[in-house]
Amino acid sequence: MLVSVGRKPNTTNIGIENTDIIVEKENIQTNHVYQTKESHIYAIGDVIGGMQLAHVASQEGVTAVNHMADNHPLPIDENTIPACIYSYPEVASIGLTEEQAKETTAEIKVGKFPFKAVGKSLIQGDPEGFIKVIANKNTDDVLGVHMIGPHVTDMISEAGLAKVLDATPWEIGETIHPHPSLSEAMKEAALAVDGNQIHG
Repeated sequence: MLVSVGRKPNTTNIGIENTDIIVEKENIQTNHVYQTKESHIYAIGDVIGGMQLAHVASQEGVTAVNHMADNHPLPIDENTIPACIYSYPEVASIGLTEEQAKETTAEIKVGKFPFKAVGKSLIQGDPEGFIKVIANKNTDDVLGVHMIGPHVTDMISEAGLAKVLDATPWEIGETIHPHPSLSEAMKEAALAVDGNQIHG
């Protein structure tokens, strides 16, 4: 059984009522560099809503501090934030789902590759799961990557880098991945976007 109660921002008894800070639906409102309406006060993490993940709050903090230091930080793009579920099997994703991609993009192409076709997952006795890569058929941009299987919460970082660098499935597929490794499934899923997977 799974019980998931979620999180609630804790903004009570911290003195907000003595400021001009705006709170909507229990969330402190900020701009793209996490300044509140009181420009000398910043807020990050669960109290501002959005993706309530530790690594998101950490990056929000880095962005806020860089803004304080006048380093002109780039805003965080939610499409480059990995989401992870530390279950068994593990689940990880970044960017758009296949359904979202179909709604926002004229044409998409999808590559999917099973872990059971990767030697390392067989060696480890954990061959369940797959990696799916979704790309724009016309521009070849990677729109989303979804994984379920062994150690995918570690492997999603490659997809995050691909999103930041605007890599194409071909570029991911051309990248040499070590053998035997679970990461070979990422290479194969990227190649499978155009039907060029080597195994499976």
